Amino acid sequence: MRRAALDIYFSFILNIGVTHGALAALSSPRRQEILRLLWTEERAAGDISAAMPDVSFGAVSLQLKVLLDAGLVERRADGQRRLYRVRREALGSVGAALERMWGDALWRLKVAAELAGTRRGPQPGATRRRRHRKSRRSPS
Repeated sequence: MRRAALDIYFSFILNIGVTHGALAALSSPRRQEILRLLWTEERAAGDISAAMPDVSFGAVSLQLKVLLDAGLVERRADGQRRLYRVRREALGSVGAALERMWGDALWRLKVAAELAGTRRGPQPGATRRRRHRKSRRSPS
């Protein structure tokens, strides 16, 4: 039984042309969003970070490293900047499915909700209530 399940899994992987590491990298909504941003044009890490204001530059950098290690993006140096682009051939038939998914308005709403749900720290636009301290006056 276990051998049959492995055969099915590996035939699925071979048929879609994507490695297990690439599928694992695609499991994150943030990494999917980075791929969407890079789908049509090469971008610098700073530009990607600017397009995702709720995520720190360091977090974007870590996500780019996962995509790079999975072979889904390429990086090249341009002076001090690092430019990233998608390796569409590495996505196999999953690339076409991603394009269809990104065009769907319901999917965009789902991703926005997932990203908001996984955000850490203070929410953007939230005002922090300040406690007013009683001023200490020295006795006169």
